[in-house]
Amino acid sequence: MWASSKSSFLNTYNPFSLFQPDPIHIFPYGPHSKASSIQCGLREIKNRIDSVKNTQKITEAMKLVAAAKVRRAQEAVINGRPFSETLAQVLYDINEQAQLDDVDVPLTNVRPVKKVALVVVSGDRGLCGGFNNFVLRKAESRIAEFENLGLECRLISVGKKGSLHFRRKGCEFLDRCVVGGSGFPSAKDAQVIADDVFSLFVSEEVDKVEILYTKFVSLIKSSPVIQTLLPISAKGDVCDANGNCVDASEDEFFRLTTKEGKLTVERDKMGVSGKGLLPNMQFEQDPVQVLDAMMPLYLNSQILKALQESLASELAARMNAMSNATDNAVELKKELSNKYNRERQAKITNEILEIVAGAEAML
Repeated sequence: MWASSKSSFLNTYNPFSLFQPDPIHIFPYGPHSKASSIQCGLREIKNRIDSVKNTQKITEAMKLVAAAKVRRAQEAVINGRPFSETLAQVLYDINEQAQLDDVDVPLTNVRPVKKVALVVVSGDRGLCGGFNNFVLRKAESRIAEFENLGLECRLISVGKKGSLHFRRKGCEFLDRCVVGGSGFPSAKDAQVIADDVFSLFVSEEVDKVEILYTKFVSLIKSSPVIQTLLPISAKGDVCDANGNCVDASEDEFFRLTTKEGKLTVERDKMGVSGKGLLPNMQFEQDPVQVLDAMMPLYLNSQILKALQESLASELAARMNAMSNATDNAVELKKELSNKYNRERQAKITNEILEIVAGAEAML
C-alpha cells in the first residue's frame, strides 16, 4: 500500500474536509495591527513554543535576581533614612541659629533665580516597565516649566538611560553625564555629583539646584519627585528676578519613615519638626566652620538617598515587569501548545483518511 502525506494520488472527494479545523493563524502583537495573517505549520509552532520556553526561563531568572537585590536596596533606603533626616534637621537648626547671628553662609543665600541646575536620576538598564519613561517625562515637563518662566537650565544626567535619551534628542543644555557603578550606590558615587553641584552653586553659575529621582514607596508603587537641594531655605522662598516662585508645586520636602515596621509618608517640611537647639546653646566653634563642615555631608547624604531610592524603585519595577512577562509567557506557551495539538490531530486525521481512500481505490 502506498500513501502520500502531502496529497492523495486520486482526486477523490473527502467528506470529512468540512470538519477539518482552519489553518493556524498567528497575528502580530498590536491592538490596531492590520498586517495579513501568517499561516504556520507544525514545525513553526514547535519552534515558537521552544522560543517562548527559553524566554520564560530568562524572565523568571531576571525576576529572581531582581527580587534578591530589591530587598537589599530596600533595607539600604530604610537604614539610611534616619541619618539623612537627623542631619538635615540639625543643619536647619544650626542655620536658623546662624541667621539670628547674621552669619553669611554661601549655600544658604537665596538670590534671584536666573539659571537652574536640574539633576535627573534615571536607570542604567532597561526591562523595568515604565520606570525610565516616567522620570524622563517628568524631566521634560520640568524643563518646559523653566522655559516658560524664562529661566536657563543646566542638566546633569545620572544614569545611562537618561544620558542616551537626552543625547539622542540633541539636548542643548545637557551639561554633563554621570554614569554610576554596576552595583549599589555608595557615598563615593554621591560625592562625585555633590562636588559638581557644589561648584556650580558657589561659583554662581546657577542660582538653584534641583534633583529629580524616583521615590520608593513600596514594591508595587513608586513615583518621580523633585527636591530642592540648594539653596537651603523654606519652601516658596526661591524666586526669580520678577518675584515669581520657581519651586515645584510638588517639591519633595516630605520624607519616608517607618511606622510599626511599614513604610509610611510623613508630609512635614524639612526643618520644621523637632525640638531644635536650645536658645542658650553656644557654639564652641564658629557657626560658619560648623556649617562649612556639615554642608558637604548634607549634600552627600541627600544625593545618596536619592540614588538609593531610585535604585530600589528600579529593581522593584524590574521585578514586577519580569513577573508579568513570565506569566504572559506561560499563558502564551499554553495557547500555542493547544494550537499545536489541534493541528497535529488534524494532520494525523487527514493522513488516515488518505490511507483509507487509497486502500479503497486499489480494491
